[in-house]
Amino acid sequence: MRIISFITKKLKFTGNKEKVAINVSWAVLGKVVNILSSLFIGILVARYLGPEDFGLMSYVMSYVAIFQVLATFGLENIEIRELAKEDSDVPKIMGTSFIIRMILAFTTIIAIFVTLIIFKTDQQTKTLVLIFSTTLIFSTTKIIRNYFTSIVQNEYVVKTEISRTIIGATIKILLLSINAPLIYFIMASSFDLFLVATGFIISFNKKIGLKLPWKFDKWYAIYLIKQSFPLLLSASAVVIYQKIDQVMIKQMMDNVSVGQYSVASRIIEIGIFIPVIVSQTIAPLLVKKLHKCKDAYIKKRQQYMSIIVWGGILISLIIFILSKPAVTILFGSQYLDAIPVLKILSWKVALMGLFNFSAQIIIIEGIHKFVAVRNIFACFTSVLLNYFLIPHYGIIGSSIASISAFFISGYLAHLFIPGYRFIFYIQTKSLAVGWKQFFNIKSLK
Repeated sequence: MRIISFITKKLKFTGNKEKVAINVSWAVLGKVVNILSSLFIGILVARYLGPEDFGLMSYVMSYVAIFQVLATFGLENIEIRELAKEDSDVPKIMGTSFIIRMILAFTTIIAIFVTLIIFKTDQQTKTLVLIFSTTLIFSTTKIIRNYFTSIVQNEYVVKTEISRTIIGATIKILLLSINAPLIYFIMASSFDLFLVATGFIISFNKKIGLKLPWKFDKWYAIYLIKQSFPLLLSASAVVIYQKIDQVMIKQMMDNVSVGQYSVASRIIEIGIFIPVIVSQTIAPLLVKKLHKCKDAYIKKRQQYMSIIVWGGILISLIIFILSKPAVTILFGSQYLDAIPVLKILSWKVALMGLFNFSAQIIIIEGIHKFVAVRNIFACFTSVLLNYFLIPHYGIIGSSIASISAFFISGYLAHLFIPGYRFIFYIQTKSLAVGWKQFFNIKSLK
């Protein structure tokens, strides 16, 4: 952080700019440590398990992820928005959100169990899915993470996540050393989320303690549910078209193919976190800017869009160029089929920049009435393209379906939704001339 402070002084950053730079730096530090650790451990686990078992492990996580949206109910960004308001009632927001999340988590686990029975899932897969579904309970503490995000203090979140990363990585290395079976790696992944939940609670207690005792308000619960319901439909569609590919690959092909596709997806996650973290970090500041001066907010909105989009394009290009050495050196010759998939999915990073920041604008401006339309359409596009392309082109077809869905939901759909058309113009302007602001960071005054 001393290095960051030195850089911000050299760039003459003050006030909010310095706060954003430091907060983004903490967020990036945490993600870099997490992703590098996950990549390193993921490489070892993928090499150890082989494409078939690694594919099954990825399928289990994707299956639970599809249901996870029910447990969060679209509350994530609503919580950050409400907590970021200057007159926010933090104890009421935290307490009410936590109770809602807990009820939804247990309900979702029951739903997962029921679907496993309906689809007559084999016993091994059923057991692994149910074990990993316990992470939904631990994820209820993400309300604490959202609190720290809302006050632009990612330091506390990062320290927690780094600690979890180190402990989790150590456990998985021990499992590798004793040649543990797949089920133990699923259990270890679930334990990772338990460590994070514990860390969030400890961090909140040290920072806030009993000064903010949480409280539940049923009327506020109704308000939160009403606010988040349109986002639930949208989030459901997003999660489905992000995760359905691996589920459909398993159903239409095999575990080995899922393993190949998962390797490419894991590498893409390295690049995707940057536009996501930057978007989430600056959102609270844009909320405050909107309440103070709308003209200044509009200017900042365009500037941030340009920087996020062109940063994503640059990262996509780097991943595209380095696809072959990335797969062969890191994962080995048994995953060569992942190379063409990675080349296609590399552009997902740029599209994520368009998608994620546009989602933040929709939340900030409270115009999420039609947000489900764009994502549901993209969801149907993804499912249909996967259904028709996988039988003919395998995992290549699935990667094309994934990119197509992101392009539609993150960009093209805005043109056809009157209330979001201004976002399309903002994005188009950023794509056309936004590189100027990307290479002129000092313009963020």
